[in-house]
Amino acid sequence: MDEKVTLRVGPAVRRRRRALELTLAAVAERSGLSVPFLSQVENQRARPSLRSLEAVADALETTAVELMDSVDPAHTVEVVRADPEDRGGKEIRTLVPGHHQLEALEFTGDHDEGREQLHRNDELLYVVEGTVEVEAEGRAHRLGRGDTLYLTGGVRHRWRATGPDTRILLVTVADHVDTEADTRD
Repeated sequence: MDEKVTLRVGPAVRRRRRALELTLAAVAERSGLSVPFLSQVENQRARPSLRSLEAVADALETTAVELMDSVDPAHTVEVVRADPEDRGGKEIRTLVPGHHQLEALEFTGDHDEGREQLHRNDELLYVVEGTVEVEAEGRAHRLGRGDTLYLTGGVRHRWRATGPDTRILLVTVADHVDTEADTRD
């Protein structure tokens, strides 16, 4: 489990505890953990181990995964530094690390994502440098520098970069996020 994510789980624990109208003492009794430790977790001063997080989740009548999914990324600030050493060749770089509602990748080089893809949520492909060929909904699109392609969730597609100088930014709504489109059925 990512330490950065477990550190941010505190507000999710607090929201769940308050929703159940429980005191820290009640959660401590149910989980076997101390009140001071639980207070530190809620205030993001302590990182619970997986075992401790599971004990807290059980005490809050939920699961550790559900607590992690309810982490509020609105209060997250993360910087991903560019590594000048990694600018040559074929590369995929994660621009939004961890478990967030948004995923972003940078592709550098002549990638061929030849297999057909289908994503649950929306995505945006932006061509920073070079050219990209995309097939979506039975139509071929050739994108050049500065072009953007937007796909709603559920659109089958495939893409390939056409040269080693190509750089693409791919931004998607994470698959674990339920969008409005998911709830219409």
